[in-house]
Amino acid sequence: MSSVGHVAYVVSYRRGSNSQNERYVLLEIEGVRSDSEAARFVGRKVLWRSPNGKLSVRGVIVRVHGCRGRVVARFRKPLPGQAVGTQVTIL
Repeated sequence: MSSVGHVAYVVSYRRGSNSQNERYVLLEIEGVRSDSEAARFVGRKVLWRSPNGKLSVRGVIVRVHGCRGRVVARFRKPLPGQAVGTQVTIL
């Protein structure tokens, strides 16, 4: 893996039993399967681009989520619902 341009996928929003926050997103990083591997990405910047390329939102990885290598990213603006399942770039 190179240090720039990792690929991750938006899995879900950060949710509670009665709420969800669209600024916080769970990401699954390609090739990362443990929490210790995912911890290396905390603090890295993330870029999401809409499928048509008109909208881009920047964010940062803030913490590890669980023990399977997923991370939580906080974005500057809330991501739309169409972002779930799409690809993001880790810079």
